[in-house]
Amino acid sequence: MVADAEGFRARLYRQYTEGGAVMHKSDLVDAIAEKAGLTKKDADRALQAALESIEDALCEEDKVSLMGFGTFEVRYREERPGRNPSTGKSMTIPASYSPAFRASKSLKDKVNDTLTS
Repeated sequence: MVADAEGFRARLYRQYTEGGAVMHKSDLVDAIAEKAGLTKKDADRALQAALESIEDALCEEDKVSLMGFGTFEVRYREERPGRNPSTGKSMTIPASYSPAFRASKSLKDKVNDTLTS
């Protein structure tokens, strides 16, 4: 168990020292405001409206397709056998719905081209 914790800390350290930092909502609002020429308040409202619209569509089991970016959808996971990690005891994991995102080919290509050059 200790080796896993040390590996996790090492991955976190690499993430923050090698440029893989996390963009939080406030950072995204700042970027939207700058690129669209909006105030931060307007950018925050626009982002919140977009996220709520995506949530509403997913709750109705609709797909949300953003050309050149990707598709948000709901996937159904069947009931399946599993194990309780702390006790090792067998259990049944109940069926559930889960939101999913599939990146478009153009987004994948852009990320790969940027990170490999």
